[in-house]
Amino acid sequence: MKVILLLFLILLGIAISPSYGEMYKWVDEKGTVHFTDDLSSIPEKYRPDAETRKSTKEFSIPEVKEKSISPPPSKIEKPSELDIAEVDLLRRGEIWTTEVLLNERVKKHLIVDSGASFVLINPQVARELDITINEHTPFIPMATVSGYILTPLVTLKSVRVGRAEVENVEAVIYTMPSGENGLLGNSFLNKYKVVLDSIQGKMILTSMQGVPSPDRPGGYGKDFWVSQFRFYRGFLDVLKKLKKNYEGSGTGTARTELHRINIAIQYFENQLNEWDRKASFAGVPRNWRE
Repeated sequence: MKVILLLFLILLGIAISPSYGEMYKWVDEKGTVHFTDDLSSIPEKYRPDAETRKSTKEFSIPEVKEKSISPPPSKIEKPSELDIAEVDLLRRGEIWTTEVLLNERVKKHLIVDSGASFVLINPQVARELDITINEHTPFIPMATVSGYILTPLVTLKSVRVGRAEVENVEAVIYTMPSGENGLLGNSFLNKYKVVLDSIQGKMILTSMQGVPSPDRPGGYGKDFWVSQFRFYRGFLDVLKKLKKNYEGSGTGTARTELHRINIAIQYFENQLNEWDRKASFAGVPRNWRE
């Protein structure tokens, strides 16, 4: 487990992982327990007694199921069966793995890791996927025991877990000391609300995207949009600080890494521009992009 903790992609000690909103629990006059992420959906007479709970996105692991959860209030959209995927988990010691289909052709068991900023695959898996690394590939810093190293960042055509599938998923290529195939990180998981059921050995993935509305432009809530922009801006800040450390150095290694960092800066700037374009098309307020 200590090895896994070192691979959480903590960039130079700066926490830039996406954050998610709070969940609220309330009990009606019949004693039925309700959960929602929208405080305004709770009837006013029950709001003073509503409890704030950790978001399901932060991997709540239910050990005992004391009460059933009733359907949410009619004002809140109920996910359809197509929006929910339930997959098997395999436990090995302190880690959970699940089967993942990469690029519609390579199946591997990856460690489920909500602390990893990206999906991570080892070089052997990258070779099976025919991924090539060249002078145009962005490299990003990743923390290790001895400091940090620059690792390639690539885009997978698709990542599928059960019925849950995301296209164009960013992934880091890195050799894990434990010899594992890789990590199922937040470049996939942040598109879903995730619940791990340690009793049944299941992971439930519920799509974060719902029906577009004024409060959910593009089908996503405020927390999702804010987290995406903060995430990419956070990476850009880290890369620009790192660039200054290499500028002025005349060594060949420094020049090579400076080139890689410049490519990464350009990549993340392009990603920010693309997210801004998507946000404008969906009608996302400007203050959600800051």
